[in-house]
Amino acid sequence: MPGRVSIVMPCYNAAAHLPASVGSVLAQTCGDWELIAVDDGSTDATLDWLRSQADPRIHVHTQANRGVSAARNAGLARAHGRYVAFLDADDTWAADYLERMLAALQANPAAVLVYCGWQNLGLPGARGAPFVPPDYENADKAETLFAGCRWPIHAALVKREAVLAAGGFDPALKNAEDYALWLRVATTAPIVRVPEVLAFYHFHGGEQASGDHARAALQHYQAQLKYLAAHPALGSVLGTSRIRELTAGELLKRGYACYWQRDLAAARRIFRTVMKQGYGTLRDWKYMLPALLPLPLHRALLRRMERGQEARSGQAEPPRAPSQTGKRGLGED
Repeated sequence: MPGRVSIVMPCYNAAAHLPASVGSVLAQTCGDWELIAVDDGSTDATLDWLRSQADPRIHVHTQANRGVSAARNAGLARAHGRYVAFLDADDTWAADYLERMLAALQANPAAVLVYCGWQNLGLPGARGAPFVPPDYENADKAETLFAGCRWPIHAALVKREAVLAAGGFDPALKNAEDYALWLRVATTAPIVRVPEVLAFYHFHGGEQASGDHARAALQHYQAQLKYLAAHPALGSVLGTSRIRELTAGELLKRGYACYWQRDLAAARRIFRTVMKQGYGTLRDWKYMLPALLPLPLHRALLRRMERGQEARSGQAEPPRAPSQTGKRGLGED
């Protein structure tokens, strides 16, 4: 019999991580679940490992490689539970994740989604500190969520009917697909919070979606524009200036983050998009305009600027954005 919760897990070349991720599902104190593992054209031992599992609650679907959004949609199409959770094949949950999340959602019948705190594992310093997000169910919820996804994909439990009504995941997005879905779901009805760290995001040496910073920033921007096109009332409420700040302004912040980390290829892609929108101050444009130069010339210009700064001050300019303050924080796209 299907469980109350359908857990959808997209898997691509994840054999090394499945014992931990699936293990965290098997360890749940709430056992009323089904796990739908979608092998998205893996070339390693992922499919063999999944098929070797004896627990009857684990169901395996295989398909040609089509990307994470299509894999999650394939899992959704096979889900039977009233509630849905999404767990990537290289992430984990605390043992009481489902129990705590179910209790919170069932205690608030009008709510469509519950979210919790999370932690980055494998990152140094503050980036690896536990984080519990604030309560977003307030008058500013739509604006706050429009600015960015406030929890990672596996730190939420949602009613399946709400996900289906929102159209599932956008297959055109490799990044920000969860942000785009949560924005469509969470702005339609109340959401609730479990103020505890129950989800864990594991960073490792393999390829991860968050690694392509330019794609992450640009697809977040594309998701924002698509949402605005479908919900013009938000633009009317917030006004043109605030919308530009939350879209092109946020994109510029991400471009600066790449720039100061010297991920110049990513910064250039982002800056070019910002410039097309005519956004930024004169000082911002001083930093953005060289993105129109060929990359070798841009690099040479930076080296020359850095040598000049060192000669004037004895040290390189500290890494800060000249006119912007401000994910990407954890959980954003």
